[in-house]
Amino acid sequence: MPFSRAINAGLRAALAGSDRVLLMGEDIGKLGGVFRVTEGLQAEFGEQRVLDTPLAESGLVGTAIGLAMAGFRPVVEIQFDGFVFPAFDQITTQLAKLTNRHEGALQMPVVIRIPYGGHIGAVEHHQESPEAYFTHTAGLRVVSPSTPNDGYWMIQDAIASPDPVIFLEPKSKYWQKGEVDTSARALPLHASRVVRRGTDVTLVGHGAMVTTMLQAAALAESEGTSVEVVDLRSLSPVDYGPILDSVRRTGRMVYAQEAPGFTSLGSEVAATVMERAFYALEAPVLRVSGFDVPFPPAKLEGAYLPDADRILEAVDRSLAY
Repeated sequence: MPFSRAINAGLRAALAGSDRVLLMGEDIGKLGGVFRVTEGLQAEFGEQRVLDTPLAESGLVGTAIGLAMAGFRPVVEIQFDGFVFPAFDQITTQLAKLTNRHEGALQMPVVIRIPYGGHIGAVEHHQESPEAYFTHTAGLRVVSPSTPNDGYWMIQDAIASPDPVIFLEPKSKYWQKGEVDTSARALPLHASRVVRRGTDVTLVGHGAMVTTMLQAAALAESEGTSVEVVDLRSLSPVDYGPILDSVRRTGRMVYAQEAPGFTSLGSEVAATVMERAFYALEAPVLRVSGFDVPFPPAKLEGAYLPDADRILEAVDRSLAY
């Protein structure tokens, strides 16, 4: 099924499983959200479970915090990535800290769904990659599925989490189809996964970039280079086991992301791999990212976002050491 329908099915399963689960957001009810991820859920579960809210992100997240205190499990949709910043204070200074403030006695099971990233030709504030703000914030879990199967299971696991979860959905993949196994989950919420085996270089990334890395790996294979691809899935905490195992076998690593490179998630993963697998490396860890400028107008996003060619150029540089 398409990625968006897989998340829809996961939300439906969570709503059916507990009357404590609520969905909240702008135009998510009758309209089904701008990307139709919540389509049909209000008709099925009613307006008390799937709530259309005012255009007020700070108030939306603040209300979700209060509902979590009262024992509910609210799932908040932020309509576009660039619209999350009016709620940034609520997320980082309240939601992320309340459990610690109460010495663990108060749980905050709030999920904040954020469509993020580029590749859809949108206007300003509608294409951002803000993951580093949230991975930097202690007290938040941050995840990003890259396949429909992960979307189906990870949204349910995020809702079941006792901690607040930032659930980043690569919006360019909403229409990508893939097999969904509704009978059993493949991995825990915070596990990374090797999605393609290889022997020469390890590619690591998350979200929409996983598809681009697989394209680069296929092109590299045609040129005689064997590339292993690791999907991070969980951005905080990071499951380093599969990454380090891969790097110790290949001796080389390239991290790819849409976000700007300076003080980014890729920076953190690169530094950790060089700390923990230094003697296995045959070359420095390299990074491919968006440029350190504001996300450009739609006509320029092709020059800004990493593509398979930019990733292959980094692979070649790594192999040249």
